[in-house]
Amino acid sequence: MKNKLLQNIFRSLSNRILLDFSEKLKRFTVFALLTLMGISSAWMIQTAFSPSTSELLFAASPKTIDISRRQDLTPEEKGTISIFRHNNPSVVYISTVKRMINMWTRDISEVPSGTGTGFLWDKQGHIITNYHVVMNNKTARVRLENKQTYTAKVIGISKRHDIAVLKIINGKNLPRAIQPGKSNSLIVGQNVYAIGNPYGLEHTLTTGIISALGRTIKNRNIEMDDLIQTDAAINPGNSGGPLLDSAGRLIGMNVAIYSPSGASAGIGFAIPVDKINRVVPNIIVNGRYLRPHVGFNANDTANKVLLKELGIKGVLILEVEPNSPAARAGLIDSKLINGDLVLGDVITSIDNKPVENVNDFLDLIEQHKINDTVILGILRGGKTKLKVPLLLFMQ
Repeated sequence: MKNKLLQNIFRSLSNRILLDFSEKLKRFTVFALLTLMGISSAWMIQTAFSPSTSELLFAASPKTIDISRRQDLTPEEKGTISIFRHNNPSVVYISTVKRMINMWTRDISEVPSGTGTGFLWDKQGHIITNYHVVMNNKTARVRLENKQTYTAKVIGISKRHDIAVLKIINGKNLPRAIQPGKSNSLIVGQNVYAIGNPYGLEHTLTTGIISALGRTIKNRNIEMDDLIQTDAAINPGNSGGPLLDSAGRLIGMNVAIYSPSGASAGIGFAIPVDKINRVVPNIIVNGRYLRPHVGFNANDTANKVLLKELGIKGVLILEVEPNSPAARAGLIDSKLINGDLVLGDVITSIDNKPVENVNDFLDLIEQHKINDTVILGILRGGKTKLKVPLLLFMQ
């Protein structure tokens, strides 16, 4: 009786366990089927909207574009490249330093004070640049195209012309000098090439044309005339660099720009090479610029009054120095007699070339050498025209 009861209990438990397992198995089967259906649907959607393997390979290997062959350089381009390659080694980067004293430690250190451009003038290692590039310095550092750096000594200057001459100390195997040309035959419109170091960017080439000739500007309180105007880009750092013609010859030295912003505005100026050729040899020989001495005082304020009041163009002689070339030539100076000004001689020409102001006079005199004789056109007493020979002495 007891055994039968136990058998019934066991059978009842077994049936319940089997029912639970069967229910769970059904649930698992349904879940598994749903999961497989979801995976299958996702794969079908991805396949429908995804590129094929071949498409992926095609996308990874884009078709290259055919590049056309570069045609030969134009004759003008070849000419420009030739000019740059031929003259660039002769252009130098100039930097100056100044000594500063630390007020606390009393240590002396060197700090940069300025940079600019220069170029080799001869085989002896003379370098030409602007005076304002090396102003108040006795030496400068000079770096060549090949990055060799030398110390150069300032051997002479001309403030009036903004020209300085340096000489490299212990220079060996230096590049050749730039070949000078002529500036008296330049024509507005011809091509020019400027090489320099604008903003410290060494050996930069810019090109342009001659925009005008015979320009006069006031540069650092010095009136400079007979300048070459160019639209070749000239910026701070180009000062002292060469201006070349299409034959690669030196025709000028870049000196100034006209710009409200301080950067190139297409108006640059260069000192003509004919003037450089007069001044530089003088500095090299004498250690400073010596011009022929005339020996009288004059100023443009008096000349402007003369023009305004009497309509006379020329240079009024205010005072003649004793024993000077002017005194020996018999030139008469102005005098104040009983409160009235008695005009002296007025110089109206030199060798038949007109003179209207002091700058004209100096420019014409500087074209001559010491012991040359020039013929002055003189207006005496406001009426009498004379031709007076003048022998030039050393200043």
